[in-house]
Amino acid sequence: MQIAGVPGIAIAVVDRGALVWSEGFGVKNALTRDPVQEDTLFEAASMTKPVFAYVAMRLADEKRLDLDRPLVAYRRPAHLGDDPNLEQITARHVLAHSTGLPNWASGPLVTNSAPGSGYSYSGEAFIWLQLVVEKITGMGLGSVMQAKLFGPAGMPRSSFGWDEDIARAAVFGHAEPPEGEQILPPQPTRELGDRLLPIAAKWRKPIAFWTYEDSVAAMREADPKTPPSTHDLLVNSAGGLLTTASDYARFMLLMMDGRARADWEIGEAARQAMLTPRTDVRGRDISRGLGWELERSPAGQLFQHSGSNYGIFRTLGVGDTGNGRAIVVFTNGANGQALASRIVREATGIDRLKSLI
Repeated sequence: MQIAGVPGIAIAVVDRGALVWSEGFGVKNALTRDPVQEDTLFEAASMTKPVFAYVAMRLADEKRLDLDRPLVAYRRPAHLGDDPNLEQITARHVLAHSTGLPNWASGPLVTNSAPGSGYSYSGEAFIWLQLVVEKITGMGLGSVMQAKLFGPAGMPRSSFGWDEDIARAAVFGHAEPPEGEQILPPQPTRELGDRLLPIAAKWRKPIAFWTYEDSVAAMREADPKTPPSTHDLLVNSAGGLLTTASDYARFMLLMMDGRARADWEIGEAARQAMLTPRTDVRGRDISRGLGWELERSPAGQLFQHSGSNYGIFRTLGVGDTGNGRAIVVFTNGANGQALASRIVREATGIDRLKSLI
């Protein structure tokens, strides 16, 4: 941690299909020196995507979401551009990152390639699917996630909201290196959350229960001069999850082979769909299933995801379904990805190919 300049880290380990260990190290804030604890909250960043994908697969199992029906048949966002390809994009394209949409757009949303033609990592696509899920369920994202996953899976510290308790429990992000810093870099999530809290109080509606429309309206009220962007949404299916390493490890447990499954969990066909390569990312070694990135390694196929919010929150989760093993590493420093890959190598003996290229 000292060499990498990462002040705080949380790690959770799954072995033989059970959460066996989790612990925090270092500090939440390099200036105040508040310690990272087991229940400290981190921004999961893009590791949010598999979590949201799981809930989408639950809705598919319930026959409420057709993975191959065009999203425009459910909901047509106002920010779509003039592009016939948009009429073909489905939830399956979104979850496999093959929509042809950009990661984030600064104008009307249009594709760069035909849906299904290749890999195109896209946060915008996940926000569109978030709108579809809200339309189907009649609830905001946070409420849907609580009902369909966080509650039944025993993930009590996970949410898409912001309040005073979350603010106290959450880490601050750090640039590199943090030693000797007298001021921290901007903290976009924290700053936006704090700006929106008075609006939530006025509305008497916690941010965790907000819909997409609530978020946009609140952002306009808080800053009338700046048009709201999908990338800056606080309640955000592409990167807005606040959680602990142990909560996330409990989610990864749901992917493991050979375990008894509760009635609320996705079916075996849906689980296999999440873990089956659909979109090549780099040759045959790295691909995308539905929600997860998949990597061929000497240990067999790994399911994994990493994340980076604003370059100051770096996260990584890697799992092996056949052996019931997984490791989650959350950090609050710019060099956290290198540190996380080193930890995975030391813990498992696996060198992640993606981290080396």
